[in-house]
Amino acid sequence: MIRKYLATDYQDVLNLLQLNIPDYFAPEEAKDLEKYLQLHAQNYFLFIDNDTIVGAGGLNYIEAENIAKLAWDFIHPNHHKKGIGSQLVQYRLNKIMEEKPGIKIEIRTSQLAYLFYEKFGFQTQKITKDYWAEGFDLYHMEFKG
Repeated sequence: MIRKYLATDYQDVLNLLQLNIPDYFAPEEAKDLEKYLQLHAQNYFLFIDNDTIVGAGGLNYIEAENIAKLAWDFIHPNHHKKGIGSQLVQYRLNKIMEEKPGIKIEIRTSQLAYLFYEKFGFQTQKITKDYWAEGFDLYHMEFKG
């Protein structure tokens, strides 16, 4: 089941990110997630399995630029390769297309996940080496459908 993030989920989401460090995120990114959840979580969604948060992912609209961005996707390591990430991506893409048809959709990810997003029609526009942290490159991708 996918539901909206609540402020009471804050610590559980931070704990979930920790399970993905250092394999998918750099340790210093945890502070960025804290800030994101405090300031930009109005469109953050959680995948719940047996009353436990096993996945998370957000979306943000940048109205002035007519852009929607997928943000902060991660899944509990014990639940990788079970389709949870795909469901969260598709849920948000559907939401964006319903709420803002025709808007440009982007994601900023790393070399560790860009192939996953390619399956949904995202194409790499730019790569910046060591952007997130040393060894974590930025892959700026755009949805082409």
